[in-house]
Amino acid sequence: MGADHSHHHHHAPAPASGYGRAFALGVALNTAFVAVEATVGIVSGSMALIADAGHNLSDVLGLVIAWGASVLAARPPSERFTYGFKSSSILAALANAALLLAATGAILVETLRRLADPQPVAGATMIAVAAAGIVVNGATALLFMRGRKHDLNIRGAFLHMAADTAVSAGVVIAGVLVLLTGRLWIDPLTGLLIVAAIAWSTWGLLRDSVKMALLGVPAGIDEGKVRAFLAARPGVSAVHDLHIWPMSTTETALTAHLVIPSGHPGDGFLHALAHDLEHEFGIGHATVQIEREAQADSCEDCA
Repeated sequence: MGADHSHHHHHAPAPASGYGRAFALGVALNTAFVAVEATVGIVSGSMALIADAGHNLSDVLGLVIAWGASVLAARPPSERFTYGFKSSSILAALANAALLLAATGAILVETLRRLADPQPVAGATMIAVAAAGIVVNGATALLFMRGRKHDLNIRGAFLHMAADTAVSAGVVIAGVLVLLTGRLWIDPLTGLLIVAAIAWSTWGLLRDSVKMALLGVPAGIDEGKVRAFLAARPGVSAVHDLHIWPMSTTETALTAHLVIPSGHPGDGFLHALAHDLEHEFGIGHATVQIEREAQADSCEDCA
């Protein structure tokens, strides 16, 4: 069976080169804030602050994991790893989701314990520390805003930091309510709401990273439209053995068999096809096999 291949690269933003400084600054800012928030939370007895500090710690670890993966993804291919380490960004996103779920479980247990037995808290302290959290988390979220549409890791970092900003705002409100009403259960209840917010934001990251790890068609790409697009190329009578999968959180690959009864359409056809796949669907690594009708009938790979 004759095979004709077209391979073209989609130039997506490179997290390692474009976001190294953002990761470093984000990790430094949030590590310092976690230390302050956890200390003040323990001293003041605020479960809301402790819960938020636990979440921010998981975000710091998540940033470190995503940072490391983005650096690995930029390494060149080798004889053993012919794709390089591009898929490490997918593993990092999956690890991030698992880390957040573990942190959520630990915080939930302690929050429920405090809800059953509320303890006195320093409302003014809660307000001051959480207000600082709005600044730190908001500034970190802005670092990743530009790349959130192109990379699951960057989007995860942005969403978590944006959610943290909202959570810190919630803690400020809880502090104000504790000061005004003196009702101690407001603090652990806020901690419970924080857990719910974390779980909700984590679900999307977990869902998307699992799909990528299972080589599912990336979000934003319609397999049916890609198939129709290929079938509509001049001379193509059928499309089969079509596969679309993520090589990393920023790069997508495709393989397909195109049945062209008249035979090989020429290199120009393949180059134009690769160009169109990249610009129409964001598929930067396309490998196409050209077959005649009789060859397609005997294709063993398509069973």
